[in-house]
Amino acid sequence: MREPTAPAYYDRRAEEYDDWYEGKGLFAERSRPGFSDELVRVTETLASLEPCRTLDVACGTGFLTRHLRGDVTGLDQSARMLGVAATRAPEASFAQGDGLALPFADRSFDRVVTGHFYGHLDDRQRTRFLDEARRVAPELVIVDASRVSSPVGEEWSRRVLNDGTEWEVYKRYFTPDELLAELGGGEALLAGAWFLVVRTCVA
Repeated sequence: MREPTAPAYYDRRAEEYDDWYEGKGLFAERSRPGFSDELVRVTETLASLEPCRTLDVACGTGFLTRHLRGDVTGLDQSARMLGVAATRAPEASFAQGDGLALPFADRSFDRVVTGHFYGHLDDRQRTRFLDEARRVAPELVIVDASRVSSPVGEEWSRRVLNDGTEWEVYKRYFTPDELLAELGGGEALLAGAWFLVVRTCVA
């Protein structure tokens, strides 16, 4: 299936999604020098953010959600992802919904966080997401993939699941300057070979 975001893909991948983070299963033999150490830096960066009312958009399995402090809500379209997240981050609350049409009132949160969601959005979807994120919170933190370890800036990435199904998922990779320029400014909290964490604020 080829589309910018495929909810069915994430539903089917829910129980194995964290294998990518942890280097298990189909990812066990991949060469990713420094990946694990840099992932620790990502989680430390998120944990260092000031506690506040936080919405984690496309929270997935809660792998990153559990490191956020304060009154945290995770949102995802996939019920199966949310099922995993509820056990991984039991102190957070969770809701099923569309990251491009957030089911929350204006300024319901102090911060929106999203991990590995923004890089899957096409131009139209990016505009919708940024409008929605800025509607519900004055601050946005994005965790996504670094351009340093990718030979391309964007691609249709072939994904194979444990059940043998194959999917094509739209994916972008960023430099800090490129991503911040796209967001209209801000700061890089982490700029690594595998991950970026950037923050931007709305007046």
